[in-house]
Amino acid sequence: MPAARSPRPRLARITPGLAIALATALLGAACASAPPGPGTGAGAGVTITLYNAQHTQTTNALIAAFTHQTGIKVKVDTNGEDVLTAQIEKEGARSPADVVYTENSNWLSQLDAKGLLGQVTPSTLANTPGADNAPDGSWVGVSARVSALVYNTGQLTPAQLPRSILQLADPAWRGKIEIAPTETDFWPVVSSVAQAEGPAATVAWLQGVKANAGANAHVPDNETLASDISQGSSALALINQYYYYRLRAEVGPGSVHAATAFLAPHDPGYVESISGAAVLKSSKNQAAAQRFLAFLTGPPGQTVIAP
Repeated sequence: MPAARSPRPRLARITPGLAIALATALLGAACASAPPGPGTGAGAGVTITLYNAQHTQTTNALIAAFTHQTGIKVKVDTNGEDVLTAQIEKEGARSPADVVYTENSNWLSQLDAKGLLGQVTPSTLANTPGADNAPDGSWVGVSARVSALVYNTGQLTPAQLPRSILQLADPAWRGKIEIAPTETDFWPVVSSVAQAEGPAATVAWLQGVKANAGANAHVPDNETLASDISQGSSALALINQYYYYRLRAEVGPGSVHAATAFLAPHDPGYVESISGAAVLKSSKNQAAAQRFLAFLTGPPGQTVIAP
């Protein structure tokens, strides 16, 4: 996804444990060469298993294109990235998975710390900016998105918007915001605030945000946030910016009564989150799994992700 990169947003590459604990406790309630033609090349006829935490529509489109070009079939197990990470840790070397594909790279870093990931082929790592890959080459960045404010244009003007995520805890925003605390895209922002402000200040900030959201403190996901703000249910929310564009594509620009705005550069809420993928060290199909990563990060896969 296109991202504002000047100056660069804060990278959400912190172990997710602190963010999950804080957010759940307080808010939770419930460019490579193109692959060969269809069905050709080494690996044709092989089936790999993908543990998928990405949106199923995107993943299904990627798999269809990958299988068409390579002949390699993909069996998919889709679940939340926290669930799949725990599953891989439990399965260890007995995991049937060959590849894991997550919305946020923190989970890949957690698996890497436990020695469960292999090394990504250097040519595949070269498809992605080095800062968006694992420092040790254990996972590769596939796409990026930046957190942004979405606001109802009938209720707020750009001049009225907060410049810092920390301002969302100010009493002035009481009854005007929505949050999705169990959405995994919210956790990197909490981690970023904790890194910048410390755990105690982050708890106080979360308490303020929860109080300001009131009955709208338990929205399930970013899709709902974008839709609610457009419909005027609330004035403001924080989402990953592409959910706004997805809403526009689904209902048409004329039916969207919202706009997006970035927080101030270097603010804890101005976070770039990396979606990434890795090959498990225990994979029995290393060559085919590496080929899938090369596809995701090369022109064919990137065209599916951002046509």
